[in-house]
Amino acid sequence: MHSSRLIRSALLFAAAGLFGCATTALRPGDAVPFPAGYRDWHHVKSMVIQPGHPLHDAFGGIHHVYANAAARAGLASGRYADGAVFAFDLLEAKDGGNAIEEGPRKVLGVMHRSATAYRDTGGWGFAGFTGDGANVVKDMRAQCYLCHEAQQAHGYVFTQARP
Repeated sequence: MHSSRLIRSALLFAAAGLFGCATTALRPGDAVPFPAGYRDWHHVKSMVIQPGHPLHDAFGGIHHVYANAAARAGLASGRYADGAVFAFDLLEAKDGGNAIEEGPRKVLGVMHRSATAYRDTGGWGFAGFTGDGANVVKDMRAQCYLCHEAQQAHGYVFTQARP
């Protein structure tokens, strides 16, 4: 009886793993999909970019970076498989009462790995979703990749695994 329960549990775990990792293959020209459920992924890090930082105009606020299972494996190995996705949640930083708190979302930045679909941008697709779901990234190469290109040695990813 114990072994049959163990087998059932193993099968359920395997099925859940397959369901959770299922992704549709992307083709050249496909838009980066919105990363549904990203806040349930692995939280990689948080940071605050304040006035005075060179990127404040574009990225000032509170950042939370999430990685799906494939992206988390890539952080550990340095190599990113197709299907790896990072979500970069950028929120307004509200400063008051000796605390910095989250305000409304400014943008949800997404990097989605597909060597086939995004050949021209290092195998990564980029998107920036606003609160209403609109993608503000119209030119992945000019708006995102040209900065990420400097991180080629790290798979074009700025975020690194925290020890």
